Amino acid sequence: MAQHSLRKSQLIAFDNAAAGHDGVLADLSGELIVKPCCQAEVDFYQSAASHSAFQYYTPKFWGTLSLSSNPVVTQSSSDRSLPDISHVIAPFFDDGHPTTPTLPAWTPSNGGKIDTNTAIVLENMAAHFKKPNVLDVKLGARLWADDAPPAKRQKLEKVAAETTSKTLGFRIAGMKIWQGEQANEHQSTGTDGYRVYDKAYGRNLTVETVRQGFEDFFFVKSAAVTKTLACEVIQRFLKDLRGLREVIESEESRMYSASLLFIYEGDGNALQYAFDAEKSSIPCAAESAGDKETAAKPVVDGTPSRTSSSEEEDDDVEEEEEEDVHMPKIQAIKLIDFAHAKWTPGLGPDENLLLGVRKVINILEDLCKC
Repeated sequence: MAQHSLRKSQLIAFDNAAAGHDGVLADLSGELIVKPCCQAEVDFYQSAASHSAFQYYTPKFWGTLSLSSNPVVTQSSSDRSLPDISHVIAPFFDDGHPTTPTLPAWTPSNGGKIDTNTAIVLENMAAHFKKPNVLDVKLGARLWADDAPPAKRQKLEKVAAETTSKTLGFRIAGMKIWQGEQANEHQSTGTDGYRVYDKAYGRNLTVETVRQGFEDFFFVKSAAVTKTLACEVIQRFLKDLRGLREVIESEESRMYSASLLFIYEGDGNALQYAFDAEKSSIPCAAESAGDKETAAKPVVDGTPSRTSSSEEEDDDVEEEEEEDVHMPKIQAIKLIDFAHAKWTPGLGPDENLLLGVRKVINILEDLCKC
């Protein structure tokens, strides 16, 4: 396997906590997530390469990283190429500690840091959104794996029984929702304009009220995300969820405490522009309607691309033409968190996981009924 050096100073901590474990890092470009993990999760990501239909619904796995003083990324054996991070500049140090600038991304981190020197390197699903809205849905009525000690089983059974997990096969683990430029104090937003719903919020939802959580996530009037726009996004999520359901039904596996990660563009003006751009195949260099000053520019390898002029050298122009220009993103959904996942030939589909997926599909289908 190929190895790539990555300075420890090129890794920063996420400060957008909502659910999951502490200790998740990122590179400064915002393209990569570095998640401390157990060997079982490494093994599962590596084995997923031979399950291509399933792998489509997981974040891109670039390889593993040793969290030593000079981290080295060991690239996976897949044909995916590690993003170019050579342009990343190391952050300033203050008393030996790296700075932690705010990134336009979110990753689960509320469950305590894992004691490990191993991490997986994944794509940051929130990259290239202007204002990503993020929802983590924990799947399964049973949350513990076969090797869980009795005390852990008892604890997780209690959590499931006291939340929607036991009945619906899922619970909302956390949300981060952009409230718009005109958000007020009544919306309980942070200085970045986001409202964060932590795991306590999700655990207090009931079978009768959990729909409200999804309504809060999708219908954000203050951010210009109208019901019409939201329902277009929901229809795209439904298409992906039905595809994922079919894949899980065709696999023989067990995935305890895995999550669905939903992300969509939370700025209503940028979202409308993304839909318009997709229909006309306009890359994100153009100005978005109603948001000309802050319209997304073409992003290449995590940095804004340059606009060539007649004075530039021919070599520079040719290089520009070869660069990958990102289209504005609308939404993304992936299955994540595989610390307790494995393939189980002969045992049939994972009905525990499928229960949650099917119930989420039902709720989303119902949201846009008029």
